[in-house]
Amino acid sequence: MLNTSFLKEKFTAAANYEKYLATGTEEHQRRWKQIYDGAHLAPPHANLVKSFQRQMNVLVISGTWCGDCVEQVPLMEKIAQANPDKIDLRFLDRDANRDIVEPIRINGGDRVPAVIFMSEDFEFCALAGDRTLSRYRIIAQKRLGPSCSTGIVPPGQDEIAATMEDWLDEFERVQLMLRLSPRLRQKHGD
Repeated sequence: MLNTSFLKEKFTAAANYEKYLATGTEEHQRRWKQIYDGAHLAPPHANLVKSFQRQMNVLVISGTWCGDCVEQVPLMEKIAQANPDKIDLRFLDRDANRDIVEPIRINGGDRVPAVIFMSEDFEFCALAGDRTLSRYRIIAQKRLGPSCSTGIVPPGQDEIAATMEDWLDEFERVQLMLRLSPRLRQKHGD
């Protein structure tokens, strides 16, 4: 189901960050902006992302209403902004795109955010989500149970920094996968 033509079709139909966020309520937009404004890439991290050489197409399945999305997706946007020539980050609403949600269910559920990393030619590379390891550790320390964050109370700076580090690691992992790919190395002559 996640073949290149399907992924390209979904990616082409997806919105950039600003257009996607505009689909949310004013309160949703306020919460996302609060996290976005509080998130920063340290200079070494920004330099790492700027050094990426391969095009990455990154599709985020999300919900503007989702607390986990509020606390993570603005961080992904910060990462993508550090190298917009090599990271094309786009968004689809989970509930309006059931055809892509079904094949990427996580632990039997429609978890968001779900992030599909693809090569320049829309080959599937990785699926990440719904929370990073740091997010799971933080939540486990606070409570164990079925409830999830509402995004009403923003996470502390340490939580944001740890989650940012996790997403940076995933972006770097996929970038190295693309950079070392024999298929892409042959294509680009490097």
